[in-house]
Amino acid sequence: MVLESDIPNFLPWLLDQAWFFVRVVFALFCGSLLFGYLVAAIRNGPAKGLIVTRQVVVTAAVDLLCTSPRRIMALAWLSFKESIGQRLVVAFVLFLLILMFAGWFLDPDSPNPGRLYLSFVLSATNGLVLMLALFLSSFSLPGDIKSRTIYTIVTKPVRRSEIVLGRLLGFTAIGTLLLAATGVLSYVFVVRSLDHTHEIQPSDLSLIEKSGYQPGQKQGQTNYAQKHRHLVTVDGTGNGSTDIQHGHWHEVTRTKSGYELGPPLGVLAARVPIGGRLSFVDREGKQADKGISVGKEWTYRSYIAGSTLATANWQFENLSEKRFSTSEGPPKSLPIALSLSVFRTHKGKIERGVIGSIELRNPDTQLTSRIYTFRVREFVLHEIDIPRRQIDKADPDRAIDIYDDLISDDGRIEVIIRCEEGGQYFGMAQADVYLRSQDASFAVNFFKGYLGIWLQMVIVVALGVMFSTLLSAPVTMMATMASIVMGMFSDYVLELASGPEYGGGPIESLIRLLTQRNMTSPLPPGMMKSMVETGDSAYLFALRVVNFLLPNFSTYSDTDYIVNGFNVPAGLLLQHLLSAAAYLLVVCLIGYLFLKTREVAR
Repeated sequence: MVLESDIPNFLPWLLDQAWFFVRVVFALFCGSLLFGYLVAAIRNGPAKGLIVTRQVVVTAAVDLLCTSPRRIMALAWLSFKESIGQRLVVAFVLFLLILMFAGWFLDPDSPNPGRLYLSFVLSATNGLVLMLALFLSSFSLPGDIKSRTIYTIVTKPVRRSEIVLGRLLGFTAIGTLLLAATGVLSYVFVVRSLDHTHEIQPSDLSLIEKSGYQPGQKQGQTNYAQKHRHLVTVDGTGNGSTDIQHGHWHEVTRTKSGYELGPPLGVLAARVPIGGRLSFVDREGKQADKGISVGKEWTYRSYIAGSTLATANWQFENLSEKRFSTSEGPPKSLPIALSLSVFRTHKGKIERGVIGSIELRNPDTQLTSRIYTFRVREFVLHEIDIPRRQIDKADPDRAIDIYDDLISDDGRIEVIIRCEEGGQYFGMAQADVYLRSQDASFAVNFFKGYLGIWLQMVIVVALGVMFSTLLSAPVTMMATMASIVMGMFSDYVLELASGPEYGGGPIESLIRLLTQRNMTSPLPPGMMKSMVETGDSAYLFALRVVNFLLPNFSTYSDTDYIVNGFNVPAGLLLQHLLSAAAYLLVVCLIGYLFLKTREVAR
């Protein structure tokens, strides 16, 4: 997985979104005011309708300004006690059953079991919590209105805004309680399921006599565990590491009785990537805006030809030794991660991959490092640690330091990648190569993912409470569920509503289907064509408006970050929190106005 979209800087994003929020709220306020006046004018006449509208606005302002936190908490506690019974217990037991039988459906022979387990627990938790929020928020208030138990509340000095906020907080507390329990269980489940080790005996290792290895080095294989084994390489002291299998590796330590392998490393990670800017050099050695096209329809990646002067150059900025330091001290290397595409004009040895090379260069002094070769397999993440200190290839008597000599004074460095095999091509985009800073805590990153689920749950509760102030319980559930579905596929709906219309809109497509007309031939000119195009335009416009008003749940999901081992940036979480708070404010105001218009609220 690569991060194909940049996270916007927080301050510019905040200023832009704040101005956008003000405009949207002002437009909704003016539209609601005009609609309310029209309804009042139809019922009472133009003059009295204006008076009624003014009274409603003044009363609403007083209600909102005089809202009592004490009464809100009392109503929230009442909602919490009413809902904490069977629904919460059933949901929790259901999640326990899912975890108990998860081993039947999760294949430990997966190439990357860490991704499999994380994706499973996050998806299961998300679906379970959203369903609980849907049922809690959809049936509570309509049930109280139907049974008339709400009469006891509205006859007391309780404002309508307090009822809406009390329900929202109470149901949110129930969902938070379930989410916290499932989060802890999920973390324990993932860690225990992936935790394993291997055994190796001294007799399983043999000396390496090939060139390129240090004297005293040995290689061997571990025993078979979790449906895989590792290749072990140890140095003269008996310490070393394994190769990467199933997305992880182990450290090897020499003991008195033999060798001891540590826990799996790299399978549960929270990488902190540092991205750069990509530029190209063509096969003749000239600067180019992009690489060449190999005929693929998706043009996200450009390609460079092998065994030519073509290169892909990344320039990284704002680098310092501190960004790569660990708890053990200063960095001993510069970690680079890359995931490239390969286009072959001849088959070659597919199992071995295509040979590429990587080189570092100071953009100011043009001093370069040694050239390091690697083998690329299609979209497999390769992590290369370039040694910090190395011999200058131009002057063998001189040693260069990456952080002192190759990083410029203002913190810039260039990473140059070539394809070394003729007739083969490397495809790459800007996000395919990054420097790996010090990893963040996986446990903290895991619960960041649950914060995104929590925000989705709160929005679902708010939508359910808003719809329940106006609609019956079954209709509320259907409206909330439709909002969830459209919010989950918001990007697809927007593309459907504003993208290219192959064969026309829905009405025109239906006519083509019934008349067996192909997509390219135009409809006969005339009134029918004008009516069809007008109807399609109105439908697609309404679809865009609905899509705009509903929350995009996919933006609050950080599952891709967690599953693929990337740290969720703090700035992105803050954006999620602020955008969700802004949406909740508008939804609660609409719910208050809905409840105020109902007969029970008068």
